[in-house]
Amino acid sequence: MATRFRHKVRSLLREQVLDAAYAQVAAEGWGKLGIAGVARAAGVSRQTVYNEFGTKDAIGLALVEREAERFMIGIAAELDAHRESLEAAATAGVTFVLRAAADNPLIKAVMTSARGGDEHLLTYLTTRGEPVFDTATAMLDAYATDAWPEVDAESRSLAVEAIVRLTVSHIVQPLAAPEQSAARIAKITARIAYPDWQRPG
Repeated sequence: MATRFRHKVRSLLREQVLDAAYAQVAAEGWGKLGIAGVARAAGVSRQTVYNEFGTKDAIGLALVEREAERFMIGIAAELDAHRESLEAAATAGVTFVLRAAADNPLIKAVMTSARGGDEHLLTYLTTRGEPVFDTATAMLDAYATDAWPEVDAESRSLAVEAIVRLTVSHIVQPLAAPEQSAARIAKITARIAYPDWQRPG
């Protein structure tokens, strides 16, 4: 009982600190984020923040991972609503992500900081983004295995990797309206999942 209580308290504390960091990054950018400021905003000591996260980098990674988990919930809802077709589901899921990313205060702060020359937080979406990619890939692979069992394992793996990496690429560097980009990404994903010789009629 005591162990479960301590775990719950620590989880609440972590969320409190991340909420404070999120608000600071959204308002002032990643470059202005500091452990002392986060601690003050969260109503805890600076040592408490250090004990929980250790470094500013760890806070950045935790922020990006938390947003990715929230995005996964929205994606799952879109996939469920379009389960009859892999391409339709992919279009809906990617459209949701690209629209949500465009309106997300943290993502906006990441992009603004990068355009100003500070690409540190952006690396958690790109070159150092493996935890985010791993979370998204595992979720989508499990979903696709259940929803579209006719897709062989290799094609499914390639399709999932393609949709995750292409979507992140379009978040970082939008090339068209979310709906247009999503339709294109979904078409690529469907062609990988269903090579011409096994595409459902």
